[in-house]
Amino acid sequence: MFTSNPFAALSASISPTVMQAFVVVMVAFVVLGTLFDVVHKGSAKFFFEKMRKAQRSAAKPVSGGNKIGIAIQTGMADVLTSAEFCNPRRRIAHLLGMYGFVTYALATFMMVFFYPTAANVAIWAPMWWIGALAVCVGGYWFWFFIRADVSAEGKSPFRLMKADLFILSLLASVTTGLIWAYLQAKGSGWSTIFLGAYLIATTVLFGGVPWSKFSHMFFKPAAAFQKRVAKADGSRDNLPNLADRANPTDRDRHSMELLKDTPLNMGLGIKREAPRHY
Repeated sequence: MFTSNPFAALSASISPTVMQAFVVVMVAFVVLGTLFDVVHKGSAKFFFEKMRKAQRSAAKPVSGGNKIGIAIQTGMADVLTSAEFCNPRRRIAHLLGMYGFVTYALATFMMVFFYPTAANVAIWAPMWWIGALAVCVGGYWFWFFIRADVSAEGKSPFRLMKADLFILSLLASVTTGLIWAYLQAKGSGWSTIFLGAYLIATTVLFGGVPWSKFSHMFFKPAAAFQKRVAKADGSRDNLPNLADRANPTDRDRHSMELLKDTPLNMGLGIKREAPRHY
């Protein structure tokens, strides 16, 4: 089953051209939805204005070579390994979902456009199945056990909010896709029902970009890059410098009077135990 191309059997009833057109429409939804999101919310305008303010308050210049290095560091740490997540469980779940979705989407594209009638595709078919399963593992793990409002606040995992549109539509799309492919491989008549659910969930996932967190995957790398540049040039996004009690100037400030003689690691006990239903 894991070497079978689910779109090959589908091509017997639906033309590969129709499947390819559907994929093109989904890509167009992402592009147009992201552009609409940028214009409607003013994200790009806000970002560039914030960058200009930071440049005006920069303490030192950052050369082009240093910016290239920062960009590489951002890509390696913030994008490829999701270093922004301090919680290791959430980081692993995010990486499973991210790499699983990229693998699943790439395999879908390759099989639909280049192998739409090939029953067995040695590389892309297993990647499709493995990628989809990785999304499910990371996504359901996050949804039921890691979310802050569930793990820390004791809220029901079935409590839905508008912000959940992306993760729910993603899980619905991938889950119904796996069930459809499995039932189709077994020759079950139920496969048609799950094919319809798969198409609907996928349309919601890609068509709902302006109302979900889908477009954040494009904004977050830019924001992470700017954050590192602001730290390198000393502007710190126009935030005050962190107090350093080892520095006599900081230690003797009026606001630090009650803390200047306390141990430097005082207060770190809060990290000993994760919050649970406070």
